[in-house]
Amino acid sequence: MPRLSHFRINKRFVDALTSEKDATFRDSDLKGFAVRVKPNGSKTYVVIYKNSEGRTRSLALGQHGKMTADEARKAAKVALGQVAGGEDPSEERNSARKAITVKELCEAYLAAAQKGDILGRHGTPKKASTLATDTGRIARHIIPLLGKRKVRDLTTADINRFVRDVANGKTAADVKTGSRGRAIVEGGKGAATRTAGLLGGIMSFAVSEGIISTNPCRGIKTYKAKSRTVRLESPHYRALGDALRASEGQGEPWQTVAAFRLVALTGCRMGEIAKLKWADVDLPGNALRLSDSKTGRSVRPLGHAAVKLLQGLPRQNAYVFPSARLTGTPYNGFPKAWGRILARIDATAKDEVLSTLTPHGLRHGFASVGGDLGLTEITIAALLGHAAASVTGRYIHHLDSALIAAADRVSARINAQMNGTDETGAVLPFRRA
Repeated sequence: MPRLSHFRINKRFVDALTSEKDATFRDSDLKGFAVRVKPNGSKTYVVIYKNSEGRTRSLALGQHGKMTADEARKAAKVALGQVAGGEDPSEERNSARKAITVKELCEAYLAAAQKGDILGRHGTPKKASTLATDTGRIARHIIPLLGKRKVRDLTTADINRFVRDVANGKTAADVKTGSRGRAIVEGGKGAATRTAGLLGGIMSFAVSEGIISTNPCRGIKTYKAKSRTVRLESPHYRALGDALRASEGQGEPWQTVAAFRLVALTGCRMGEIAKLKWADVDLPGNALRLSDSKTGRSVRPLGHAAVKLLQGLPRQNAYVFPSARLTGTPYNGFPKAWGRILARIDATAKDEVLSTLTPHGLRHGFASVGGDLGLTEITIAALLGHAAASVTGRYIHHLDSALIAAADRVSARINAQMNGTDETGAVLPFRRA
């Protein structure tokens, strides 16, 4: 136990203090005010008090030399006033010191997500692809702007400012990824809205962990996402079909041509087709039985044109579109291949739609053709595997014949247009891109 003594604490007294061991000298006038001295000569002003639970606590005010005795006395009076009001300044300071930063919270969130403790929209753990996207948004937007801030200090105004900063390109950067890769971070309104959604989930995690009591992301203002509806007309499909046929004759890997054609004929997401396995293909049942899609397990009806395409593909390993170099892995060169195929579209046929078309645009095109054929929204949703329409589809073994017939009508129309068939069924002369 340190030795306790009572003296009037002032500059002259503290300057003269020495001790061969840790010692505490209490002020004779202000109860609780004291100075601690160590054998190395260090002298610290402190306040010693009992909190509301009767526990003796000590609050360091500052070191002698950096703080005068008079300044320490004034600070002691403030701290003792807080104690009299029922506060515990030492505990509050410790809590503030231990309060985690946004960066530390993000690290805890990602660790929990990787263990499967963070659930997505459908009540299932986040997928690896989603976690990779989350990690990128955290590293490129959240941490640069908010990483050093204490989580408990964030306000709704801070989050609104964060959204504006991302939208205005404050986090724009050219990031090197690996030895040869790079990521162009541009920010923008879309990135701001999506990152704000992720940040809201991270703050909800903080609430559930007792780090904060309320989510500062509630009530924030985000930018309305632009819904870009792609409508492919018959000339667009014809031009794309010409480019795919030209690509086959110019050394394009069969995987890319067949995969993009299958996306067009099924309305599936590119990621679902890129990683499609033969185990998920049910040709006798005219269906793809996806074990893992964006909406979980999902059954997609196949039209005859899609079935015929799949029947003509080689079976090299578990994947429908296998890698040409790595055994047992899917082909991964689709993004660059899509650019090459678009470049082969006849310049006279290229308009704004074809110039900006993405594989996901083929999914929109599939839906548009379904609408043109008079299919209902719920039927089109079932064909596309939307979440609401796929709930019952997870449990069925045989697709309704009407749904297969609908898929057949849509894929037949798209296949005909890509092959250059006119309304009478006559095949038009092939025009090379």
